[in-house]
Amino acid sequence: MHLVKKIEIIANSFELGKILESLDKSGVYGHAVMRNVAGKGLLESGEGVDITMLDNVYILAFCMPDDIKAVAESVRPLLNKFGGTCFISDVTEIRSIKCVASL
Repeated sequence: MHLVKKIEIIANSFELGKILESLDKSGVYGHAVMRNVAGKGLLESGEGVDITMLDNVYILAFCMPDDIKAVAESVRPLLNKFGGTCFISDVTEIRSIKCVASL
């Protein structure tokens, strides 16, 4: 087990290529993309915002703690320009070296 940073991004699918390229250049080489995301969030002003357009994507990625500053610095300008949100949290990764079925 070891600590990693979890990166969750919700953005317009039109910007998916730019965001994934930004993650790759920052040292994040693995990711998952879920399309057609809908939900509800809050703006800084406290007004509710519904995200009902089905052209949004959810990107899930992980990186080592030492790389997170570079990731944030590369993703922030894209989200500021095109909209979207990013959450970064500490998680523990468990890597299995044996298949449960073989036990």
